[in-house]
Amino acid sequence: MLDGVTAVVVTHEVADVRALADDVVVLEGGRVVEHGRADELLAAPRSLFLKNLLEHDDSADDLGPPPPDAGGVISGPVSPGLGGQSGPETTPTAGRRSVAEHAAAVEALVAPALAGRPPQTVRLVDLLAGAASKAVLPACVLALDAVAAVALPGFDNSQMDGYAVRAADLAGATPDAPVALPVVAPVPAGAVPPPLGPGTAAPVMTGAPVPAGADAVVRVEDADPPHFPSELSAGGDPGRSPAADSPARVVRLAAPVAPGTYVRRTGSDVAVGDVVVAAATPLGAAQLGALVAAGVEEVAVASPPHVLLVSTGSELVPAGAPLGPAQVHDANGATLAAALAQVGARVTTRVVADAPDALRAVLADAPDDVALVVTTGGVSAGAYEVVRQTFDDAWFGHVAVQPGGPQGLGTVTLGSIASDSSKRTVPLLAFPGNPVSAYVSFELFLRSVLARATGAVAARRPAGRARLAESLDSPPALHQVRRATLDDAGRVRLVGGPGSHLISHLAAATLLVHVPPGVARLERGDDVDFWEIR
Repeated sequence: MLDGVTAVVVTHEVADVRALADDVVVLEGGRVVEHGRADELLAAPRSLFLKNLLEHDDSADDLGPPPPDAGGVISGPVSPGLGGQSGPETTPTAGRRSVAEHAAAVEALVAPALAGRPPQTVRLVDLLAGAASKAVLPACVLALDAVAAVALPGFDNSQMDGYAVRAADLAGATPDAPVALPVVAPVPAGAVPPPLGPGTAAPVMTGAPVPAGADAVVRVEDADPPHFPSELSAGGDPGRSPAADSPARVVRLAAPVAPGTYVRRTGSDVAVGDVVVAAATPLGAAQLGALVAAGVEEVAVASPPHVLLVSTGSELVPAGAPLGPAQVHDANGATLAAALAQVGARVTTRVVADAPDALRAVLADAPDDVALVVTTGGVSAGAYEVVRQTFDDAWFGHVAVQPGGPQGLGTVTLGSIASDSSKRTVPLLAFPGNPVSAYVSFELFLRSVLARATGAVAARRPAGRARLAESLDSPPALHQVRRATLDDAGRVRLVGGPGSHLISHLAAATLLVHVPPGVARLERGDDVDFWEIR
């Protein structure tokens, strides 16, 4: 700590200035271009150098409260960041895209590229067998309407356990003068009954065919006696009429019945050729049940969009590979590949060093059906920002959000440089490299676009509002996204700090808490908005 000590710190990091500096001298090419209090200069920079530095600064991802006393110097090229506790002149989102503006820009670029994917044919028996063996139902959305091959119901059947009758036979029935009808052979489900003769009644089970000649069903509980013949209850032969000496060989019915009562007519649900499940509908349990019932054997489903996910950084090692000195595992590739799959996308992952030629080689070798490229890292203003260096015609700037401020958006040409026929242009989304920043960027800007395109999940996360269990600070110029859970009292309890590297805290969180621009502090008991992420 430098409390009580006058010191000069030379740094290329805005985060150091925020954490350590009281006064700042900005040098460019060895010349003083700006001098003043740190909070004032960072809130309202005067020099073009400092304005550009702050525009691409990502240290806001890790900012906390204002700094202790010390002196500082910013010199030369810098790395990411803007945010923290700003002075009173700070205007929320000034000079940066708002979250809503960037989300709209992403959707305008990406959504058209995901539309019109070619359908693929899937057999329902294969889909169901795969779901049963893998204990998961793959995300499928119909590309074309599925029409019924058979009617539903496929025959007139009984809605109730009761007696199939001819309505005309009961026209004069009253409680004082019930109509007595001989009981003929019962009709269980799966049996094909003989026609019902005039003046008789046939016990019929729910779902069983209504005999030809019958046009109504009387519930067994409305009959006298209010139960079926005893030999049926005892498991007798359903194909035989009750014995002649059975006391239940006659049933008495004490009220008229309208034709069609408790009869499910053929095709009353779906007729042959009717649409059973419409295009753009996700296939879940109910849809699959309806398709099987309607005799549909195969359906056309939308092909999942294929995303090329590229993690950049010379320090990165793919999942499962051993670490060398100064190396880290590729958490972004794992996190975003899983997140993309959850919204119905296929994913090809690549890890690329901080070298433009290496990134270009991955793009040239991209699979033919890639519809979207997502990169992580290399979008700030440092010396090894490979994504910015490679895509010099894309938009790179700062979104007023913490974490996830630096963003990139544009298009990229895939395919071999030597073959014009293999080249194709697809959207590019460039996320920052800190793990929490990359995940929050996905949630804010891409998840809903993909979800609407695939139909695999709801486009909007379940949202809510609850009271804070503790206070929090937020950069007033930024939309802050914090990680949290709900405690037993239904209050929002933060998990970890705002740091964009705290991936274990992200793993423990069930909520993303949204603190809008213009808010510097919320107290315990204040209401906050949140999204449920699991």
